[in-house]
Amino acid sequence: MKCTNRRYGTGIACLLTAMALTLSGCGNAAFDMAYSAGSNISSFNVISGQDTGTAVPFSRNLCVVTGDVTEGTDADMSKTSAALLLSVNDNQVIYAKNVHQTLNPASLTKVMTALVVLRYGNLDQRLTAGNSVNITEAGAVLCGLKSGDTMTMDQALRILLIYSANDAAMLIAENVGGSVDHFVEMMNEEAARIGATNTHFANPHGLTDPNHYTTAYDLYLMFNEAIKYETFNEIIHMTGYQTVYYDKNGQEKQFDRATTNQFLKTGSGYSAPSGVTVIGGKTGTTKAAGHCLMLLARDVNGAPYIAVAMGVPSTQELYVSMADLLEEIQK
Repeated sequence: MKCTNRRYGTGIACLLTAMALTLSGCGNAAFDMAYSAGSNISSFNVISGQDTGTAVPFSRNLCVVTGDVTEGTDADMSKTSAALLLSVNDNQVIYAKNVHQTLNPASLTKVMTALVVLRYGNLDQRLTAGNSVNITEAGAVLCGLKSGDTMTMDQALRILLIYSANDAAMLIAENVGGSVDHFVEMMNEEAARIGATNTHFANPHGLTDPNHYTTAYDLYLMFNEAIKYETFNEIIHMTGYQTVYYDKNGQEKQFDRATTNQFLKTGSGYSAPSGVTVIGGKTGTTKAAGHCLMLLARDVNGAPYIAVAMGVPSTQELYVSMADLLEEIQK
């Protein structure tokens, strides 16, 4: 007879069988499992289950949303395709609508682009633009990069998040990934690592592609990772950015743009509800995605919240809907 030492259940069966054989005198094998509190294979430890391990759940520090959550709220999210509001500190879902529906994220994509940079890049690295920065899609936001232009990773990251420049996303991707395609692979690998399983990226900027999609919940997972980085929090809180970078001949090129986040713009006409402070976030707009916004906000006690709104028809409706959602923080 051969006893296979499988944890607990099989071990007990083997122990009882061995005892029975010994007492009955059946067989020639001797089984000695003398009592020893310090031994991993003593009968005491097999029966009492000493040294047991506990699996740590993947979502132990995450908010888990299985469906819509609207009870007890009166936020009007009728203009949104998907919306989410949650408390970061206690992982409490305050509001959820269609958070697992796959949608086009537009430039909210750039949160993942930034996350890959912060995890694997070097902010002091000097980047050189290749031909990939020559984006010709109508309406695409650009900072005016040309092949041969140079700037630091820190500059590119700020232009990416504050002004949402698509050519800055290509500059970053080419230099960090070695190629844009490889960088996109890194984005998808990072999405899988953090549990964003309903996401697939086809580019680093968010311009429309049928194979480029995510969900409001997956965007929360990305944003939740990104806000762990001090640099990210600093950048998304900025109201604008001025810098100088260089063309291929070493001549200076000026950049001076305000944030695309209307909650941070003075005189924009949009403001957060009383008692709520918008720290910053990321905007996104394309014809396919509509108007999108993801925010980090704090209540009067400084507790952080993440809010997401996707697929809104207009800028005005986006900020009105988001303000309505943020009002739920104080209720």
